[in-house]
Parts: sequence; C-alpha cells; structure tokens
Amino acid sequence: MRRSIPGVMTGFNELHEAAMAPGQISTKTKELIAIGIAVAGNCGGCIALHVHDAVKAGANRQEIEEAVGVAILMGGGPAAVAATEALEALDQFIASNGRDNALSL
Repeated sequence: MRRSIPGVMTGFNELHEAAMAPGQISTKTKELIAIGIAVAGNCGGCIALHVHDAVKAGANRQEIEEAVGVAILMGGGPAAVAATEALEALDQFIASNGRDNALSL
C-alpha cells in the first residue's frame, strides 16, 4: 500500500509513532492496550505487531496474558479465539529469538 497510497501510509506511520511514544503512559503500557484492542477486534496482523512491540518495550508473558484477559472480557467469544493468536504470536516471537522468557528480550 505504500506505493498505491503513500500519503495515507506515511500519515498512519506518523500517527503510530506519535501514539506509541512514551508520555504519561509508557510505551509498554500503550502496547498492552493495543494488544487488548487487537484481540477484541480480532486483527491477526495487529496482534502479531503489538505482541512483538510489547515484548520489545519490556512486557513479560504475565502482562501480555493479563491484557489478553481484559480483551476477552471486553470482546467475548470472538476475542477468546483471537486471544489464542496473541499467545501463539508471543511464543513464536520468543522461539525465533532463542529465548524462553519475554523479559530477557
């Protein structure tokens, strides 16, 4: 899409960077919020991106699991299915980095 709608994608990337920049709420917390929204909205690509970025920002498995739990509360059955994708994404990210603890990333 960068080629077909570069202005939109540039604007979206700028919005993403601004929204996720640390402020009164840390980037880690913002990424945990994004995971919850991604799970509740059943957005597989969003789940993968925000799990990756949450771990990069210092989130651990328990924090991600709690965010997923809140998403299930807010999104019901469909969110429970998407929650599985979030935890699978976390496992894949950890496995690809040869680490068994998200905190050590």
